Amino acid sequence: MGSTDSKLNFRKAVIQLTTKTQPVEATDDAFWDQFWADTTTTVQDVFALVPAAEIRAVREESPSNLATLCYKAVEKLVQGAESGCSTEKEKQVILNCTRILTRILPYIFEDQDWRGFFWSTVPGAGRSGTDELDDDDDGARPLAESLLLAIADLLFCPDFTVHSHKKGPDSVENIQSIDSCEYIWEAGVGFAQSPPLNYIHDLNRTELLRLLLTCFSEAMYLPPSSDNSVLNPWVTFFCSTENRHALPLFTSLLNVVCAYDPVGYGIPYNHLLFADYREQLVEQAVQILIVTLEHDGGVLHHPASPSSIEEQESAGPENLFVNYLSRIHREEDFDFVLKGLARLLTNPLTQTYLPNSTKKIQFHQELLVLFWKLCDFNKKFLFFVLKSSDVLDILVPILYYLNDARADQSRVGLMHIGVFILLLLSGERNFGVRLNKPYSIHVPMDIPVFTGTHADLLIVVFHKIITTGHQRLQPLFDCLLTIVVNVSPYLKSLSMVAANKLLHLLEAFSTSWFLFSVAQNHHLVFFLLEAFNNIIQYQFDGNCNLVYAIIRKRNVFHQLANLPSDPASIQKALQRKRKSPDVISRTSSQETVSMEGSHPAVPAEPGTLKASLVAMPGIDKLTEKSQVSEDGTMVSIPKTESPPTVQSDQSAVAGTSDTESNSGKDNEDVFYTEAEMERRRLSSASSTSFWTPTPEWVLSWKCKLPLQTIMRLLQVLVPQVEKICIDKGLTDESEILKFLQHGTLVGLLPVPHPILIRKYQANAGTAMWFRTYMWGVVYLRNVDPPIWYDTDVHLFEIQRM
Repeated sequence: MGSTDSKLNFRKAVIQLTTKTQPVEATDDAFWDQFWADTTTTVQDVFALVPAAEIRAVREESPSNLATLCYKAVEKLVQGAESGCSTEKEKQVILNCTRILTRILPYIFEDQDWRGFFWSTVPGAGRSGTDELDDDDDGARPLAESLLLAIADLLFCPDFTVHSHKKGPDSVENIQSIDSCEYIWEAGVGFAQSPPLNYIHDLNRTELLRLLLTCFSEAMYLPPSSDNSVLNPWVTFFCSTENRHALPLFTSLLNVVCAYDPVGYGIPYNHLLFADYREQLVEQAVQILIVTLEHDGGVLHHPASPSSIEEQESAGPENLFVNYLSRIHREEDFDFVLKGLARLLTNPLTQTYLPNSTKKIQFHQELLVLFWKLCDFNKKFLFFVLKSSDVLDILVPILYYLNDARADQSRVGLMHIGVFILLLLSGERNFGVRLNKPYSIHVPMDIPVFTGTHADLLIVVFHKIITTGHQRLQPLFDCLLTIVVNVSPYLKSLSMVAANKLLHLLEAFSTSWFLFSVAQNHHLVFFLLEAFNNIIQYQFDGNCNLVYAIIRKRNVFHQLANLPSDPASIQKALQRKRKSPDVISRTSSQETVSMEGSHPAVPAEPGTLKASLVAMPGIDKLTEKSQVSEDGTMVSIPKTESPPTVQSDQSAVAGTSDTESNSGKDNEDVFYTEAEMERRRLSSASSTSFWTPTPEWVLSWKCKLPLQTIMRLLQVLVPQVEKICIDKGLTDESEILKFLQHGTLVGLLPVPHPILIRKYQANAGTAMWFRTYMWGVVYLRNVDPPIWYDTDVHLFEIQRM
């Protein structure tokens, strides 16, 4: 009965608040205490008992009552943080205030006039928060700062959120004077002892972190903008030196995430016997981490060594979370983080071996963003990842997610983040070298069976994405092929399956209707030719499968070299396109049996919600060219503004300027959401028809096709292969492969061109893309309770599939 009564009383208090037209005095404790008195309401109850319409009604009709409610709730949290909430009643009050603020804050953020409320120094009553008090208000803190500092204190409150170190019955721990570095939640980076698991502490931490995330979510209510200097004031303050718990909290969050083992401490099916409160905590922790690590505008620059912190001091408001992350440097810490992330990313893949034996985690998108941030802010971590073959433990799950999500339009953001990470890794030589490791684990994936290396896996999955993914993935084709080009000089032996897939892509992309239908499509052919050239020039010896595939498909190269450019042929090709609107012909792709235990990728269920994203910059804005010099070091190639004329054969071979996007649209499109892009596409459908391929346009890039190396290879090898086939009456391809394996082209090919790597580079467009993607994920993943559901979010649009 008791719990029903308390819910009834709570509901009555909410109704009183909405119906009172007169402001309730802040001193009327009897009235305000009804909201956080000793009740048994859960956070789900609070969301049910405080409907959105009523919060908005109070906001519009009796703003001073809403202001006082917020002020009183924060005051209770501050008092709890000061007293150390030693009694059960105090703990209950803290939790209830936390839940009420989590419920109300989004409605304060959605109204522009209210956004400044928490940043004014209000003792509250009678103010809608827009009036600023005089500056001489004895240095009173803005409400937001008081709230954030109270949350930080409460996250290290003995017997509430951390294990108490009390020795005797009389010893009392003063929350204001404890050294929270001794109370870090989990062993790992910079901390050795693992405190005993306590599910009550985990639940209390989760509630406080949920409120913290809600505080940070003001960013969702601002439209996407290209101005990157706008920092989130909540995050900026929380991650500043004002927060004395910044270091232990950062360490606690990182360690809790990386130490988490959803298997149930090694015992299969354990999660079916015990509720796992740690999972909720880990989810909130990883979301807090990625939001606090969003460091805008590249203000942070990496000092030469982790110790030279002085250099960083000048870089604007210091985000301590970014600072700590960039300064991790011990090998054992890197190992702990990498193994933890790899274990969690691989978790959904292990499901298929022992169905339901482990708890299936759902927060892989947040983990990918966290991995991205680690590599981006801590170059030593990136080099550590690439130094060992552990990088493959990250690669395989990413390829699994990409393959699994390729048909589902609601997961287009996941496709992008996966491809970005691979683009970042592919800019480093070690990644290409690691790909030569044989692939033997065979995760059940809906791809053809092959025997080969991780490079083969990468190519087979990329081929599957390009040929059977949904239409909206086309902007990613450039990125996928850039990754292939970046790793190609290091691939020692491609399998026959992967070699055929690459040639199938070339065949599809070099059809005349595909080349003439969009101004940038020929770039894809340049990328593929560049990859073939790299393999032939640098790894000819082990790649007889690819050489054989090139010889078999030699007509594709001859057709490219003789591509017609007269107006009549162009028209004929475009008419053929109207008859077959399919992006890529899938008929000639030799689809073989898929791997055992795999499920085909499926489109999103009807009714699935998805968050829109801003458009991505083109590949030329995403990457910066570097040449690998003879000693293996990278030399950056300066960007040229206008398309350069071809100086020599050398640059023609490397295809330097032609794979780059020359559409002036890239910059302006970056800050449009998907829905806007769709509208623009429809409205400009008539205007795009103004672009028509001309003979001059075709000739301008056709003359730069880097075909010399392949033509020379065909010129030398085709007659030899034909001769041995006739002489020995061969029909067996294994004999031809044996011949090619022992052949050599030394001295017969053009001089090898320098290796050209396109390294990922951050820019305003990608920073904005990451912000919309990350907050879209956070919005959609917090459904119980639905913190932001049905509020007026501006950063992205929520669409129903």
